[in-house]
Amino acid sequence: MSETAKRDYYEVLGVDRNAGADEIKSAYRKAAMRWHPDRNPEHKKEAEERFREATEAYSVLSDTQKRSIYDRYGHAGLADRPAASPDFGTIFEEFQDIFGFGDLFGFEDLFGGGGGRRSGRPRVERGADLRYDLTLSFEQAAAGVHTKIKMARQETCEACNGVGAKSGSGMVTSQSCRGRGQMRYQQGPLVISRTCPTCRGQGRVIREACPKCRGRGRVERERTIEVRIPAGVDSGTRLRISAEGEPGANGGPPGDLYIYVQVQEHPFFERRGSDLYCTIPLSVAQAALGAELMVPTLDGEELMKFPEGTQSGQMFRMKGKGLADPHEGGRGDLYVRVQVVMPTKLTRDQRKLFEQLGETLHVENRPAERNSSLFERIKEIFS
Repeated sequence: MSETAKRDYYEVLGVDRNAGADEIKSAYRKAAMRWHPDRNPEHKKEAEERFREATEAYSVLSDTQKRSIYDRYGHAGLADRPAASPDFGTIFEEFQDIFGFGDLFGFEDLFGGGGGRRSGRPRVERGADLRYDLTLSFEQAAAGVHTKIKMARQETCEACNGVGAKSGSGMVTSQSCRGRGQMRYQQGPLVISRTCPTCRGQGRVIREACPKCRGRGRVERERTIEVRIPAGVDSGTRLRISAEGEPGANGGPPGDLYIYVQVQEHPFFERRGSDLYCTIPLSVAQAALGAELMVPTLDGEELMKFPEGTQSGQMFRMKGKGLADPHEGGRGDLYVRVQVVMPTKLTRDQRKLFEQLGETLHVENRPAERNSSLFERIKEIFS
């Protein structure tokens, strides 16, 4: 219908210019029922025109802003505004009880697909992601490992190719939702939409179930998957293996497999990021005189020198003897903490030797200053 031939929207719906929202809505219901093309097969062209005209009128008069513009400027006020175009999808949802749950009497053909109806084709969906918890020894995590994991997952049934129907039986339109995949319920002025429980949103149901998967379209199978764990992983690390999750519905892409790593503790190495810490005991004599000892590392034992006068709690570093860094590359360090072990029981000869040593060592047994070196320097300045 051309712009010059447009009738007044109030006239189209047969309502007064002061009509309220409920009156306008009721008038459109009557016009839609009267002029629906499928109800007027002998005058279909005229019915289509009248139906479109009524829908356009309702789309303007039911909208407060559009109606205000129309009341002030008429059709010309809405001519250049994109918002003036009727939202047929919204109107269809609002008046679903008029148009029905089925084929919508050709509504999509009439308005170019704006009715919001499902096409009836199954919706393609991505498959679900899966999780696998993998426990590694400390040595495996440090070195990295190639391992194989076994897991059960749902896979597409080969007998029915995932359809769920017995070969040759096919599928039929769901009678519960008439192929829409949605069930709509009227609650007062609202229309509530819910997934059809019969077809689960697909719009179609199987005629006869596949005997292998019992209509589910999937069967459970155990799969062996090879996994590469990089060196230096820690507890809480999550690894993604693309496309090893469950298959997608209706030809959709598969999900991913996520492996969550848990690393067992080591008997004497303590981990802090990529660095390792361990404690080495020294005797009093070794600490006083110095010693050369074989210290365990991830690469085997290595010789380490402890100087004379090593104190308990003193830390020594072995560069590059820590763990690999899986994110930034390189390796951390190994820190060796010294613990001087005092004898708890002495033989008679040992006691004599300690007594002789004690006579030659003089220590002032008073509390040390919190910063004795600084205190001594201040005393010298002011003395």
